[in-house]
Amino acid sequence: MLETKRPKLDMLSESFIDQIVSEALDVLGKTGVLVENDEALRLLADAGCECKGQTVSFKENLVEESLKTTPHSIKVYDRSGDLTMNLEGDEIHFDPGSGALTILDPITLEERGPVTRDLIRFTTLTDALPNIAAQSTEMISTDVPEAMQDRYRLYIGLQFSKKPVVTGTFAVESFEIMKDMLVAVRGSESALREKPLAIFDCCPSPPLKWSDLTCQSLIDASKAGIPAELISMPLTGATSPVTLAGTLVQLTAENLSGIVIHQLAHPGSPIIFGGSPAAFDMRKGTTPLGAMETMMIDAAYVQIGKHLGLPTHAYMGLSDAKIVDGQAGLETGMGALFAALAGANVISGPGMLNFESCQSLEKLVLDNEICGMALRLVRGIEARGDRLGGDLYGDIYDGNHFLASDETRRWHREELDQAGSVIDRDTYDVWKSHGKKSAWDRACEEVERVMSSHTVEPLPDDSLKALMSIMKDDAQRMGIDLPPLD
Repeated sequence: MLETKRPKLDMLSESFIDQIVSEALDVLGKTGVLVENDEALRLLADAGCECKGQTVSFKENLVEESLKTTPHSIKVYDRSGDLTMNLEGDEIHFDPGSGALTILDPITLEERGPVTRDLIRFTTLTDALPNIAAQSTEMISTDVPEAMQDRYRLYIGLQFSKKPVVTGTFAVESFEIMKDMLVAVRGSESALREKPLAIFDCCPSPPLKWSDLTCQSLIDASKAGIPAELISMPLTGATSPVTLAGTLVQLTAENLSGIVIHQLAHPGSPIIFGGSPAAFDMRKGTTPLGAMETMMIDAAYVQIGKHLGLPTHAYMGLSDAKIVDGQAGLETGMGALFAALAGANVISGPGMLNFESCQSLEKLVLDNEICGMALRLVRGIEARGDRLGGDLYGDIYDGNHFLASDETRRWHREELDQAGSVIDRDTYDVWKSHGKKSAWDRACEEVERVMSSHTVEPLPDDSLKALMSIMKDDAQRMGIDLPPLD
C-alpha cells in the first residue's frame, strides 16, 4: 500500500526551535512576567516562583513539569455530544474567529455596530457551512448593555448553532455565568468536562503581562476542564522585538507562562498553544494580519507548539481589506493555506476584515470555499485501486471511456472537491446568461438562501428553559428586557 504524504510547511529547523524555547525560558527566569491576578500570584508563589510585587520569575523546572501534565490531544464536541474537533497532530479545523466590533453591511458597504438579528444570522450561517468546524462568539451585540455582551453572544450561539463554540470573557464575573450556560446545554459539569462544548480564549497583554481578567479566565477554565486557548499578541517593533525570531521568543514565553498558571490551577486540564501576532506596519501604525511576515510568525509558532507537544491555534485565513475585494481573497487564501500546511489545529479568521475588527457574512460564505480547498489540499494525493492509472489500459480511444468508466464513478467524489455555488466554473456564455454575477453577488445570494432554508437543530426543551432562565436573570440584574429573537 502506497503511503499518502501530507503536504507540510516547516519554517524552522529543530535547532532554531530549541534556541527560541531556550531564550523564552531565560526571559521567564530573568525578566519575568507581570501577573495582576492575586490567585495566580498565590499559585505561583506556592510553586516556588520568586515574586517581587506582581513581577514573577518562572523557574525552568516548573515550566517543564507543567508541560508534562498538559494533554497532547483535545477533543471538542457539538451540542449533541458528537465529536467535532480532534485537536492533535496536524488535524485542522476552521472557525470564524472571535471579537469583531462591527459587521460589514452588504447594502451600504459600510461598517456598523451589530445587533441581535446580526448575531442570529451569523450563527445560523456558520451552522450551515460545511467547512467551518466550529462557531465563534464573533460579534458583540450593541442592543444589550456592555456589561453582559460577552455572555449574551454565547446565549445566541448556543441556541442558533449545533457546533462547538470558541468564546471568551470581558469581565471576571462572566465566566461562571457562561459556564452555567454550557452546563445547561450539556447537562452537568461532569458531562461538560468529559465532552467540552466550548473553547475559551485567554489573551496575555504584550509584552509579558497577564491582566487580572485574562488570568482569572485562564484559571477558571482550568478548574472547569474547559479547553483554554492562549492568544499571545506581540507586534513586531511595537510591543515585541522587531525581528521575527525575537517576536517568537516573546510569544513562546507568554504561552509558557500561561501554561504554568493554567496547570497549577488544575494539572491535566486542556490548553492550546496559540496567538494572534502581527508584523507591525510602521508607516500606517496598523497591525496587518494579511502580511507575509505575520503568516511566517504564525506558521513558525505553530511548529514550536507542536515541538512542545501541544495542540495549536492561529489567527489566519482573514484579511485587512475593508470590503470583500481582491485583497480580501488574496490574503485570506494565502493565510488559510499557510495555516493548513503548518497544521494549526484551530484556525480562526474566516469572514474577518479590517485587522480582525469586522465580520462579513458574505465573506464567510466565500471563505468557506477557501477552507474547503485547504482541507482538500492537506488530504494529499492518494493511491486509488489496484493500478494508479487503471483506465489507461484497454481501449482508451473510445470517446466516453473516462467519463463513463467504473473508476470515474467510483472515485470522482472522493478525488475532486465540489465547489459551492459562490465559485464560478461556468463557461463565459453561461455566466453571461446568468447575469454576469460577481463572486460578491453570488455570496450575497447564498447568504439569503441559507437564511431562508437552513434549519438549526433545536435545543431540547429542558436545556432551552435552563439557558433562557440564566440569561433572563442576568438581564434582570442589568435592569433590562432581552431583545426578541425573531
